[in-house]
Amino acid sequence: MKILISDPFSKELPDMLKEFGEVTDDKSQLPDADILLVRSATKPNKEYIDSAPNLKLIIRGGVGIDNIDVEYAKSKNIVVRNTPEASSVAVAELVITHMLAIQHNLIRAHNTTKNGEWIKKQLKGNELYRKTLGLIGIGRIAREVFKRAKVFEMNIIACDPYVCYDECKEVNMDELYETSDFISLHVPLTDETREMINKDSIAKMKDGVIIINTARGKLINEADLAEALKSGKVKYAGLDVYESEPPVGSPLLEVDNVLLTPHLGAQTHENMDRIGEQVVDIIREFVQG
Repeated sequence: MKILISDPFSKELPDMLKEFGEVTDDKSQLPDADILLVRSATKPNKEYIDSAPNLKLIIRGGVGIDNIDVEYAKSKNIVVRNTPEASSVAVAELVITHMLAIQHNLIRAHNTTKNGEWIKKQLKGNELYRKTLGLIGIGRIAREVFKRAKVFEMNIIACDPYVCYDECKEVNMDELYETSDFISLHVPLTDETREMINKDSIAKMKDGVIIINTARGKLINEADLAEALKSGKVKYAGLDVYESEPPVGSPLLEVDNVLLTPHLGAQTHENMDRIGEQVVDIIREFVQG
């Protein structure tokens, strides 16, 4: 059995997989691969899958599988799996990091202080304490955000038509838009959610709202968000994902009131270790039938 590691995983993973067969990161060996390991960069679409006639299993190290043509894979009798539990803590911590950095002007504070400026009075911030956080989606990652936001005594509400979480107050989308000081996105990219944050939904939001997106870039219409940031309707945005990555030419690069990170959500050493462990479990289960 040949296992192709197409994207970066933990450096320990190849040794962990040797019990199952040959392990390689040589992408030219795709036609001989039985198992394919990907993260975000590799896009197993129809053409890609057709170039791998021996493929039996695709594992996405992470939460979503929208970079994989799942239906076509299934039509070729290829099993598609992911590791949804592994990344929840890492992404949730990044959400809170964005919120704290924005509220306390940390990026500007660092840059100006390092440049020899002392603008303490101009950097008066705000607290998370008793602010309202609206979670769009209340799955695994959102629940970890919920736990951490509770520590700051935030008022947390959520809207999710498909998932119930008794610990969090559920509201409809209009109420979430109207009352949230922060809105954090935690839904997959589907026809229903694509560009759900646009000029119409932003118009329903509280003036001065802060939007955090660590889920999927195409949940947001970037041109509409950029206009709202310029006008002040949206006070700030903290983004880890974009319509295209890297976001070359994005209108968001032209505004100052954004905190942009390069899809760091799952990039922790601990998370990579957890992903590796789950990949091994999935392959063992697959091999044993």
